[in-house]
Amino acid sequence: MTDLFSYSLSPSNCVLIGLVALLTGMSKTGVHGAGMLSAPLLALVFGGHNSSGIILPMLIIADVFGVFYYHRHASWKHLKLLLPWAAVGIIAGTFAGAYIDDKTFKIIMAITIFVSIPLMIWLKQGEKDSIPKAGWFSVSTGIAGGFTSMVGNLAGSVMAVYLLAARLPKNVYIGTTAWFFLVINWAKVPFHVFSWHTITLNTVFLSLITLPLILLGAIAGVFIIKKVPEEYYRGFIIIMTIVAAVSMLL
Repeated sequence: MTDLFSYSLSPSNCVLIGLVALLTGMSKTGVHGAGMLSAPLLALVFGGHNSSGIILPMLIIADVFGVFYYHRHASWKHLKLLLPWAAVGIIAGTFAGAYIDDKTFKIIMAITIFVSIPLMIWLKQGEKDSIPKAGWFSVSTGIAGGFTSMVGNLAGSVMAVYLLAARLPKNVYIGTTAWFFLVINWAKVPFHVFSWHTITLNTVFLSLITLPLILLGAIAGVFIIKKVPEEYYRGFIIIMTIVAAVSMLL
């Protein structure tokens, strides 16, 4: 066992934390399904509730790398529609999170992701921009994104449905996602610190020592995405989402 910032970690725990750091970095530079795997893996070590506060600083570090690389490609039109409603979802998630146990949350999120998959496939064939222009779609996506991000840092599939429907180019998709999560992840910090008490100096220090692995994952993500042609990226997102959903049920 290794004692690290008041945590007693086995070698396998340390390996899992390192893997989560790599996947988190990759997720912020385009390999979004990797991010959906991170939260369940970290929950194996710390439990669902506590892991949400441990992974959040890691996500914020990775967000910075993602925004740094893709900051010029964001669609601010879509961000302005989503972010105000995401704030509503964060507040709702703060209250609901106190009543959802780890097992129930895992089932809910797996169902949510599985439901999103046929939507992604259907929207892939749909008319360009037909749904994102509808007000209800932006409102519901923003609230759902904020809620699922607050409760379990698993809003990737929600955002994928919306942004795939918008038919954004690959780099614009990644840049818009990077900015969205940078903003809402910072917005979640006060709730984790003062309401849930899941972010402490220990969790921040633990996240900081994973910084090299997060950076390595971010660089790897850039290279992986460069190898995925524009016309195949939408299918790539759907496949990664399916992998993440299946992993949550194992």
